[in-house]
Parts: sequence; C-alpha cells; structure tokens
Amino acid sequence: MMKINQFCKILALVLMSLFLLSHPVLAKKLKIVAATEDLASIARLIGGEEVEVFSIARGYQDPHFVDAKPSFIVKLQKADMFIQAGLGLEIGWAPQLLDGSRNGKIMPGGRGYLDASRGVPLLEAPRGDPAALRAQGDIHASGNHHYWLDPRRGKIIAKNIYRALASIRPEKQALFLENLNRFSQKLSQKIEEWQAAFAAFKGAKIIAFHNTWPYFEEFSGIDIIGFIEPKPGIPPTPKHLVKVIQTVQREGVKAIIISPYYSQKSARLVARRTGVPVVELAASVGAYPEIKDYFDLFDYNLRQLSNVLN
Repeated sequence: MMKINQFCKILALVLMSLFLLSHPVLAKKLKIVAATEDLASIARLIGGEEVEVFSIARGYQDPHFVDAKPSFIVKLQKADMFIQAGLGLEIGWAPQLLDGSRNGKIMPGGRGYLDASRGVPLLEAPRGDPAALRAQGDIHASGNHHYWLDPRRGKIIAKNIYRALASIRPEKQALFLENLNRFSQKLSQKIEEWQAAFAAFKGAKIIAFHNTWPYFEEFSGIDIIGFIEPKPGIPPTPKHLVKVIQTVQREGVKAIIISPYYSQKSARLVARRTGVPVVELAASVGAYPEIKDYFDLFDYNLRQLSNVLN
C-alpha cells in the first residue's frame, strides 16, 4: 500500500512538471533589477506580465550617489537581469553591488547584463586623459549619461531591453515584440505632441543648476546658456554666482531649472537678485508622485516649463 502511495505521488509530480512545461505562461516571472526608475519603467512596458521589476535609485534621488544596501545585493542575487544606464553613471555603487551578489548571469558579459546605452547617440563625449578630466569635476568621460531625457533615444533603450528579454526568454519573443511595437507607436505619437508644444519655447534661454539636460535641451529646443555649478559637481563660489547673475540679466534668461535632489540655496539667491523663477524639472520617473511612467516624465516637464515660459 505504501509503495502504491509513493508511486502515486511520483506520478503526480511528473504530471505536474509536464503540465508546467506545456503551459509556459505559468512559469515564474523574470526578475529584473534596474539602476534607475526610467529604465525600470521601460522594462515594465516591454516585459508586461512576464517581468517583475525593481529599481535601485529612486526618481527623487541623485543616481550618481546610491547607498550600497545589503537589501540591494539580495535583490541582485535573485535577479535574471540587471539594466544600467552605463557611461559611468553607476560607477560609484553598481560594481560593488554586482560583486556582492555573486550572480554570474547579471555580471558584465553575462546574458542577463544590459548596458542600456548601447547604440544610443551620445552628447558631450570629452577628449583627453580620463584622470585629468576627473580632476575638473564630475566630467562625463564617456559622454553625458542622461540620455533617457530625450524620448527619441528612449526608443533605442526599449529596443535594447526587448533584445535582452527575448534572449533570456525566447519563447516569449513575440509577446515582447508586440509590447515594444505598442510602446514605440505611443511614444511616436507623444513625441509629435511634445515637439509641437515645445515649439512655442524654442530658443528660450535657460540657466541650469547641473549639466543634466543636454538631451532634453536638444529635444525641446530650449537654450541652456549656463550653470549654477562652475563645473559639474563643484559647489558655486560667490564670485561665480555674480557671473551667473550678470549672465541672467544680460541675456534675458527666462528660468532656472533644477532637479529635486539638489539644494536650491544658490538657485534661489540668483532668482531673488534677478526676478527669474526657479523651476523644478524631473530628471527621472518617480521624481514626483504623479510621474508614474516614462510618458509622465515628459508630460510633467512640459507642464512645468509651460507655466513659466508662457
């Protein structure tokens, strides 16, 4: 009797295994860890119900500086894919977390590792000795890494994520491709809307706090003519702020833009001396509660600029 019961249990397990294999929809979701909320948002839109996505850097945080928490290592240990922006954005924390995870499939060179900047046309790639460039401040030695702030480049990010997902789970390639096409079509429609709206601000002169916005500048047509920081990552001196104030007054600057994770003290000082408003723009999805996905990011920034430049 005992042998019959054991045989029945084994048979049940075999039948269950065959059932699961013949119904891949019941397979576990791919676990994706993304460096930023922007990459996470696009991964969710391409992966759909097949993925479970976690973002390390939150949209209201500076993605250059992230605490390497043990909980992040646990997430990476269980991950099927790791997506980073690359170009040195995560250099201060991603290598440490990846090494701690000891998850070979998401290490550089592994099938589950994706640098989303692959094939993206880059801006501001400096030339010269990297050590000398670093001595000048937070210089983007491989090119400016805020490329997701141009939605046209967002299409390339989406294609990179699609290819990586299809490589890991080829049986779902058709589904991922359908999601990619849906995303691209909606983004194309939104790009037309955004560009039509931004046309009213073409050439408007802007001062930025940090050099976050060259891709957004190229897309929107605004003209960023200076920065509150004298060099990226270097706090402004009183002498530099005097020069910024003079530039604002001389050039007819319309706004000062800043991301939510930077101190507004210096920007507010310039605003008080010139009467030019400070505008908080979102550099990432999740910077503010209403920015829930990649499309919301550009809708929000368009509204913020419209309130001032109109």
